Amino acid sequence: MILGALVDAGVALDGLREALAELGVQGYTISRQPAQRGGVSGTLVTVELDEEGRRPRGWESFVSAIEKSGLDATVKERACAVFHRLVEAEAVVHRTTVAEVHLHELGTVDTLVDVVGSVVGLDMLGIERLYCSPFPTGSGVVHSAHGVLPVPAPATAALFAIAKAPVVPPPGNKADAGEMVTPTGAAILTTLATFRQPAMKVERVAYGLGSRDSRDYPNALGLWLGDEVGGLGYTTDLSMLETNVDDMAAELFGYVQERLFELGARDVWFTPIQMKKNRPATMISVIVPAELEVSAVGVLLRETSTLGVRVRPVSRYEAEREVVQVETSLGSVPVKVKRLEGTTVSVAPEYEACRAIALERSLPLQEVYRLVQREAGEKLLDS
Repeated sequence: MILGALVDAGVALDGLREALAELGVQGYTISRQPAQRGGVSGTLVTVELDEEGRRPRGWESFVSAIEKSGLDATVKERACAVFHRLVEAEAVVHRTTVAEVHLHELGTVDTLVDVVGSVVGLDMLGIERLYCSPFPTGSGVVHSAHGVLPVPAPATAALFAIAKAPVVPPPGNKADAGEMVTPTGAAILTTLATFRQPAMKVERVAYGLGSRDSRDYPNALGLWLGDEVGGLGYTTDLSMLETNVDDMAAELFGYVQERLFELGARDVWFTPIQMKKNRPATMISVIVPAELEVSAVGVLLRETSTLGVRVRPVSRYEAEREVVQVETSLGSVPVKVKRLEGTTVSVAPEYEACRAIALERSLPLQEVYRLVQREAGEKLLDS
C-alpha cells in the first residue's frame, strides 16, 4: 500500500524497477493497476513472486544486498534501519537475540522490495520529512507459520511499542476488521516517520490500495504531499524524565546537562525542591524524543547520584523555527527565527556569535545583542 501510494503520487514504475535492480535480486515482478476501494480511487501495486522469490532468506542477506548495491548512501542507510527495526521487534516477540531471528513469512523477496522500494520512492519524490497519523489496530485473528495470531500481529504490536506509536481502534470498533497494519508497513513507518500533524500547504493527495476490498471501510492508504508552513506542530513522541538529587556536587549538574544535550535532548532544566527532612535538593527534568528515552535514563543513572528516574509520555505544540544568517553592521550573525502560520513573529540572535563579536570589538554584549536583534528584525519580521 505504501508503494501504491508512492506510485499514485508520481513515482515512475520503470524508475522504481531500475533502482530495485541495483539489489541484484531475482524472483519477483512488480506491476501497477488503477483500482477502487470503497469510494476511493487509487493505485494497486502488486509484487508477484516465483519459486526463487519465495525461497526463504535471512534478514542478514537482505541487509547485505542493500549494502552491496549501487543505491544512494542515504537510501541504503534508511532501508537498513527499517530492517534493523523489524528484526528488533521479531527478537522481542520470540524472546531471543537479533542474531537468532528468522523472518519466516517476511523472509521472502517481496519484503525486500517493499522496504527498499518505499525508501527509494520517498527519495524520488523528494520528500524531506514524513509524518504519520495514528495506526489503526485492526482486530480479529490471522493465520501464520506460527499458527493463529491475534491482530495486530505480535511483531506489529512490538513495533508500535518500540516506537511508542499512537494507535486508534479499527473503523466502527468492529471485532473482525482484520489486519490493518502489517509488520513490514509498521517497520517502515515507525522508522522513517514522525507521529505528528504539521501545518502544510497540500499540493496533491495520492492513495495506495490494499489487496483486500472491505465492505466496512476503504482499504486505502492516503499520502498527502505539500510544503510545511509555520503553524503549530503537535509532537506526541516525547518522553519526560525527572529525578530528584540531594547529595551531588553542584558543579556536576552542568556536565550532566551537556551530556543530555549532546545525546539529543530537546530541553534540560533544574528546579530547586525540598525532599524528606526538608533537605534542599534539585529536580532534574529532561524532555527527549521517545527513541532516546533509555539512553537518557542511562546518562542520568551513570552521571548523577540518583537511584531512580520517573518517566512519562508527553506531547507539546511547537512553533516553526530555523536559524538564518543575517548581514548586519557588525557582520554576518546567525539568528533564530520563530514563525507561526507562515508569519515571522520574533528573532533572537545566537548568543555565542554575539559574544564573539563583543570580545573581538570590545563592545558590551548587551549592545551587540540589541543592535543585531534590531537589524535582524527590520529585515525578517513581518509587519
